[in-house]
Amino acid sequence: MSQFFTIHPDNPNPRLIHQAANVLRGGGIVVYPTDSCYALGCHLDDKDAVARIRRIRKLDEHHHMTLMCRDLSEISRYARVDNVQFRLLKNNTPGSYTFILEATKEVPKRLQHPKRSTIGMRIPDHPVALALLRELGEPLLSTTLILPDEEMPLNDAGNIRELLEKEVDLVIDGGAVGLDFTTVIDLTGDAPVLVRRGKGDIAPFGIEET
Repeated sequence: MSQFFTIHPDNPNPRLIHQAANVLRGGGIVVYPTDSCYALGCHLDDKDAVARIRRIRKLDEHHHMTLMCRDLSEISRYARVDNVQFRLLKNNTPGSYTFILEATKEVPKRLQHPKRSTIGMRIPDHPVALALLRELGEPLLSTTLILPDEEMPLNDAGNIRELLEKEVDLVIDGGAVGLDFTTVIDLTGDAPVLVRRGKGDIAPFGIEET
């Protein structure tokens, strides 16, 4: 049976955030709100928790999840970032973007793209998610909470609890969030490449609408 915390979306309760971080440190899976939609998260190095998330979403090993980071310095530890990439990240984070970057040795091989050695990185623009990341003190391995055979992510924490109360360890109710996915941008080449159009504006990256 999962725990259920109701946390104010703009002023997160530090005690509850601390308890949520302890759930993650103990190998738990947490459902939490972001600036795009609700997400599933677990500790970066917990293979069992990652496997559980894959089972919930019916993802194979080729689907790579995202590292949720608290700030640019954390991204720089887990991804190789040059000056041009850094400026783009600085000007557009936090926000509803996932950036594809070259992974450093800090990222386990099993979490990297098998051929390109890349990883998705993100700094969410949501007080609850950022508070959780600060308390945890390291990135959160994460993926959008969308169930198999569904086209849209889940948006209601109460409904999420009913559906997944035996599959996850904690549901954080941060109120209603959006139903939009993040915009995914590949920054590994000479120019930014749009991988998926989502909530984040593509204009700052010099990418034109097609």
